[in-house]
Amino acid sequence: MNQNAQDTAVALRKRLKQRRAAQANAERDRGALLIRGRLYTWLAGQRTQRRESGLADIRHIAAFWPMAQEPALAPLLRQWAEDESLTVSLPVVTGPDTPLEFHLWTPDAPMRTGAYGIEEPTGPLAPPPDLVLVPTLGFTRQGDRLGYGGGYYDRTLAALKAAGHPCTTIGIAWACGDLSGEPYTPAAHDVRLDAILTDKGWAVGAPARQEPTHK
Repeated sequence: MNQNAQDTAVALRKRLKQRRAAQANAERDRGALLIRGRLYTWLAGQRTQRRESGLADIRHIAAFWPMAQEPALAPLLRQWAEDESLTVSLPVVTGPDTPLEFHLWTPDAPMRTGAYGIEEPTGPLAPPPDLVLVPTLGFTRQGDRLGYGGGYYDRTLAALKAAGHPCTTIGIAWACGDLSGEPYTPAAHDVRLDAILTDKGWAVGAPARQEPTHK
């Protein structure tokens, strides 16, 4: 990425964080509830469709522990973790230029504060994920993601692809992160996501299901 593109991305991240911070707490709580509901409904429907079609089930979910002002997923993760047919994992940062590791998580799993002040599970490595929920600061309607600049998810998703492990990727974002009309061009190494889910609905349509997208 050239210097002009880097400067543009830095400025965009600043504006998006300001938009996110300007949301009222009640709006944020309601939006997170809607995101959790849509995710729960999508996964339940997707698993039923796969079983009926004889396709491989979604069993291993790599989620994330939200930072401040990100959509709160914990209630849904607890619900999924209580389902014996599912495993839930959270990312662990092992170095500045390496892919993330996903470690198993349950509601009573021991946690530690890792890189960037994010809580990380200290348990064993999880199986390769069938579904990856990706924290997303900004997004395009083509599935491009603007993250926080560390490149962790781009490296991680690229590594999963290189290992030949198929997975569905869903960005979790606030609708105010829509980059439509913004001067944003993805970098060559950026990995496009399969779908983007916001508090206003599917900004990029839910994989393998016909869901309405928000305007």
